[in-house]
Amino acid sequence: MYTLKCLFILQSLLFLQTGIQAQDKLNIKFGKLSLQDFEITSPLIDSNTSAVVVADVGKSEFVANSYDLTFSLVFTQKKRIKIINKKGFDAATITIPLYVSDGGKMEKLEGLKAYTYNIENGKIIETNVEKADIFIEKHDKNWEYRKFTFPSIKEGSIIEYSYQVKSDFFYNFQPWVFQGEYPILWSQYEAKIPEFFKYVILSQGYQPFFINKIDNSRVKFSFTQHIQREGGGINGEAVSSGRQTFDVEGKIDSHTWVMKAVPAIKREPFTTTIRNAIAKIEFQLNQIAYPNTIPINYMEGWEKVSKELLQDEKFGESINRANKWLDDDVKIIIKSAATQKEKAKKIYEYVRDNFTCNDKEGIHITSGLKEVFKNKNGSVADINLLLIAMLHNLKIDANPVILSTRSHGYTHEIYPLMDRFNYVIAQVMLDNVIVYLDATTPRLAFGKLPSEVYNGHARVINNKMATPVYFIADSLKEASGTHVLINNTEKGGLEGKFTHDLGFYESMAFRNKMAKTTRPEYEKTLRELYTEEISIENVEIDSLKLTEEPVSVKYDLKLKAFEQADIVYFNPMLGEAIKSNPFVAAERFYPVEMPYTIYDIYTLNMEIPKGYKVDELPKSVRLNFNEDEGMFEYLISNSGENIQMKCRLVFKKTNFLNEDYQPLRDFYSFIVKKEAEQIVFKKIKL
Repeated sequence: MYTLKCLFILQSLLFLQTGIQAQDKLNIKFGKLSLQDFEITSPLIDSNTSAVVVADVGKSEFVANSYDLTFSLVFTQKKRIKIINKKGFDAATITIPLYVSDGGKMEKLEGLKAYTYNIENGKIIETNVEKADIFIEKHDKNWEYRKFTFPSIKEGSIIEYSYQVKSDFFYNFQPWVFQGEYPILWSQYEAKIPEFFKYVILSQGYQPFFINKIDNSRVKFSFTQHIQREGGGINGEAVSSGRQTFDVEGKIDSHTWVMKAVPAIKREPFTTTIRNAIAKIEFQLNQIAYPNTIPINYMEGWEKVSKELLQDEKFGESINRANKWLDDDVKIIIKSAATQKEKAKKIYEYVRDNFTCNDKEGIHITSGLKEVFKNKNGSVADINLLLIAMLHNLKIDANPVILSTRSHGYTHEIYPLMDRFNYVIAQVMLDNVIVYLDATTPRLAFGKLPSEVYNGHARVINNKMATPVYFIADSLKEASGTHVLINNTEKGGLEGKFTHDLGFYESMAFRNKMAKTTRPEYEKTLRELYTEEISIENVEIDSLKLTEEPVSVKYDLKLKAFEQADIVYFNPMLGEAIKSNPFVAAERFYPVEMPYTIYDIYTLNMEIPKGYKVDELPKSVRLNFNEDEGMFEYLISNSGENIQMKCRLVFKKTNFLNEDYQPLRDFYSFIVKKEAEQIVFKKIKL
């Protein structure tokens, strides 16, 4: 998968240094501003830019806690931002997260300085953030925020802040984000890592590094140990004490990453999540190996992770215990079901139709399964793990599958980075056929999954190991068809039949929509799609409650435009044309990710209205995208009595590299223009 290759590139501990010229170094000094510093120009700044990050510089390094005989991680950040207009005032609100361990120990924020700079009467006026203006926000049990807003903000202000965080949590090595909602002119991160600490460094994004280098050197950390000496006193008690100083030496890798002129990143159509595209570096602690000690491993393999999850009372233990309390209810639910598949389907439909998901994601249950069953609601993990427990009650082979949804971001295939998993579904073996189930989605057919889970790599957690499985959007085909038949009537008018056969996901969305509205309200919305010259009646909806069948919408049309007018402009696509290009941005710096492949067909068979002739007819055309990856076809003909038309849009793949963006944009621009073309009818003069 190109996306995984592009977005999760394991960086080795050796980086090649790019060419660096002295004049290309950061040329500002934090804390010292001149009037010229307020004049910022860049190709990235345009009429839509509300703020710009002039410089963002961070550094992480290890320091010796001399008397504690331990190390600490010290992270320092300095940042300068220019506020361009009022829309950029949000950039003046800063949040600094501090990690809190389960034992209550917390990272320390030190040396916070923050200033607003404005020009008044030709002079730079400085306003600082007072300590009393810094607020504490408890985010959750493991994170506490320090938040503040810069004072005296105006259009044209420059804000600047610096601070350091001292941490004793080596697994919480600060990541660095090079990209955000505002353009960044210079983003720099340094990481000084002694050889005692082994980290896996993960890099993602589509922006090139301006500097990407590593320097090696030797370093000496000094520690002081308190020593007590025995002897000389009564009963051999210690009568003196002292201190012993010793050094720990080792190699240190000094990494430097710099990006220049990084454009702002914004969510655009056909994007799973910005998280996958944003340029950043992350660190995962793999091992600590102090001199003359046994190395301690922190990153576990998938086999061990699977074993631990199965023993976890909030995951595997809850589904693998007897759960005899389910016996009576399960017997009632599967009544009249004969085969294992019929039983599994009954259980699935019962959970899907009777339990409400609170949309809380995660892979661990939030309460006991007995409580979930009683209350008939819960999180994704609560409901789908309950489903598995009920299947186990029937001796049906079922295992949980952990994954990450498209909106949450990609998982990592090699390393079990558990914070990247946020969802659980069920893998069920029925008659030697694997079926995947998600009972949290209303009106979802048995054996189907929401498109949101088709996000690549996932893991089946079973007794053997965490088996990898892949849910690829390319495997989903959304096929829909619209067919229109228009004929002359005996009374001289034009009437037609309209039929729209929805695709699977379109059908599910339609069912969910109809569950929240009434039939009259839907028909009113339907009529509003047409002009006054076209009326609809006799609306029928087929298979609305049959979740495994596609929905079909049918109705009658009456065309009034041909009753009096000498010239009639008629769009043969009716209301089914693509009216706007989904790719609005002039540039895009990350891939296009469609939820499924597309096969959409529209056909029209129309008798030429009595008393009219065709004066102009759109031309037929067929356009391929990237040879065979997509296709648009617009075929139309006039036999003298009938007009026949077929319009098809096909995409055989879902993910397109960012270099395909402009061709895609041009492709859709062509479609919008073509489908807007009209047939011109002229009244025949006798």
